[in-house]
Amino acid sequence: MSDTIYRAAVIGLGFIGAGDEVRAEEIGQRVVDLCGSVHSDVLQAHPRTMLVAGASRDAGRRERFARRFPATRAYADYREMLRAEHLDVVSVAANTPAHAELTVACAEAGVRCVFCEKPLATSLADADRMLATCAAHGTMLVVNHNRRWHPTYHAARQALADGAIGDVVCVYAHWPSGRLGNVGTHVFDALHLVMRERIIAVSGTLDRTGRPDCRGAQYHDPGGWGIVRFAGGTHGFVEASETLPAQVGLGLRFVGNTGEMALSDRGCLVTVHRGETVQVAGPADDVVTMRLAVDEIVNALDMGTPPTSTGEDGRAALEVIIGFHASDRRQGQWVDLPLTGQDRQIEVQIG
Repeated sequence: MSDTIYRAAVIGLGFIGAGDEVRAEEIGQRVVDLCGSVHSDVLQAHPRTMLVAGASRDAGRRERFARRFPATRAYADYREMLRAEHLDVVSVAANTPAHAELTVACAEAGVRCVFCEKPLATSLADADRMLATCAAHGTMLVVNHNRRWHPTYHAARQALADGAIGDVVCVYAHWPSGRLGNVGTHVFDALHLVMRERIIAVSGTLDRTGRPDCRGAQYHDPGGWGIVRFAGGTHGFVEASETLPAQVGLGLRFVGNTGEMALSDRGCLVTVHRGETVQVAGPADDVVTMRLAVDEIVNALDMGTPPTSTGEDGRAALEVIIGFHASDRRQGQWVDLPLTGQDRQIEVQIG
């Protein structure tokens, strides 16, 4: 095993980037609810990464970051940080519209791995630019779709592959508070993971309730509902209205010809038709997926192995989100993926 210590930094010292309590209060969130998944904390704690710097345009966030991590340097200009610090791993934790610029700059500066927050980007053109630049410079791009490292979702994936419910005939997905971008990206990526196939068509409608975006008036990330079609022909039904009560929670249900499987962050249950219910995986409250992600990043840098959550995976989830927007413009008509023509030019205002 290598004993290399990888130099790490964070761009975006807010809520998830640096556990900034002031920013959390501004957007109506609590750092404690991240359950340890804060980029700066995990990079600081990992025995094979050394948190050396952070960058933010906000002076208050830089000051609070410097107080929490006195051995690091805080930069107002991320470009200066990239020039000065010779970094191996950079977490990109700024808002989504900045992801492409920051990721491209990291790759061009020789950063070996960019750990990018989700959603990957706000447009397919930006996503493609990120992937192309990382490939050209040999930079590994990892997207923080945290369920990619969650053991419950991998247990569900294996259960489907083992035929626990027979052939999957339909899928249901629901989550509260809308936000096809910020929340939907997790769901669509989880569906790709568990089903082992991509969504290839969307028929969707956007929710026009108009709930304000907590990140600012410049952002607009509506919920919606509709149908998706997987490569193998299975249909999935999506309900993500902005008015669904929080108690509904995030859940996936897979219906097969011999049983059903219910999946959420709380566990995975399989019920055989006219038979027993079996717990495939129970609650995993002690799992911190970001720690598992950084473990994997370190091993991938050591061995040259691919990550579990790639830039291509992030792009695929983004294309489903944009597909909902494209279908809504056609009053819910089916839109095939990959998108073509003017649909490829759609930019979503995800914060």
